[in-house]
Amino acid sequence: MTADLETLLTALYVKIDDEIAGTRWMGRPPQLSDSELVCLAVAQALLGRHSEARRSAS
Repeated sequence: MTADLETLLTALYVKIDDEIAGTRWMGRPPQLSDSELVCLAVAQALLGRHSEARRSAS
């Protein structure tokens, strides 16, 4: 990963976290926060990986 991409993803996470920060009151704490999940989804779309499916090189 390049420094520019890392910087972009960090800024994206901070912006998302500021916008959708909320308090969870019930249940077990999640392994990922909502902000982390949204940032990962956006990063995946930006990198052109629109599915989890692995493609073979054949």
